[in-house]
Amino acid sequence: MTTSKNAEIAPVKIGPYLCGPGQPLLLIAGPCVLQSGPITEQIAETLLRVNESADVNVVFKASFDKANRTSLAAERGPGLEQGLQMLSDVAKQTGLPVTTDLHLPEQAAAVGEVCDLLQIPAFLARQTDLLVAAAATGKAVNVKKGQFMSPEDMQYVIQKVRGSGDGGVLLCERGTFFGYGRLVNDMQSLPIMRSLGVPVVFDATHSVQRPGGLGGATGGNREMVEPLARAAVAIGTDALFFETHPDPMTSPSDGANMIHLADFESMMDRLLRLRCAVNEIGT
Repeated sequence: MTTSKNAEIAPVKIGPYLCGPGQPLLLIAGPCVLQSGPITEQIAETLLRVNESADVNVVFKASFDKANRTSLAAERGPGLEQGLQMLSDVAKQTGLPVTTDLHLPEQAAAVGEVCDLLQIPAFLARQTDLLVAAAATGKAVNVKKGQFMSPEDMQYVIQKVRGSGDGGVLLCERGTFFGYGRLVNDMQSLPIMRSLGVPVVFDATHSVQRPGGLGGATGGNREMVEPLARAAVAIGTDALFFETHPDPMTSPSDGANMIHLADFESMMDRLLRLRCAVNEIGT
């Protein structure tokens, strides 16, 4: 397959933003799972500050339900109704677009009423009914590439989404299975998926997961998050995805691979300066 940096990629509209070539970096960020109001508000305020001070368009992300958990006893989140109310409150208080995962086709309509971007988890990337329902809302859909899928096979995901709605589609790289201990990233996935004619997202925090690394829970290595994000910026990506928390190890999910909220703004400053340099080289 021949790849190209700008292979007739139509920008995708997400709330007030456009994501694609020539647009500011899209930043999808927030806690892994929705928690109490004060924690959500603290994270949202930091992301709003990033949005106002940098050449970046921020979408607030948090999950109302973490359905793909290692253990039956793991916390899952507040549920659809309460979670969507919390996301709606964030959108009203900050003006930021919001996004969340959905796992079932029957959740799509309700999620589409609140969110400007609907996210499909990697394990569900091939679920036709879910993709069709998400696309039918008319909102943009961010599909995470399954850890078991090649980047070339994501062309069929694009066909399903575009054949079921006109909100547009993003494809997200978040690591590939390697043995049983950890995920690895094939950075070729970014230009290959971009050559399919869609904007691409790099999920830096889920890419450092170590599935089952904590016994009945997923581990991770947050020290590798920024190096991987730098590589994605250097190779060319339209969006970055991070999960962040003021005290990651108290998060109900994915604490080991989340960025400390106190470190988030300085990390983004470094990544955006790198992106400026990359853009200058490319012109």
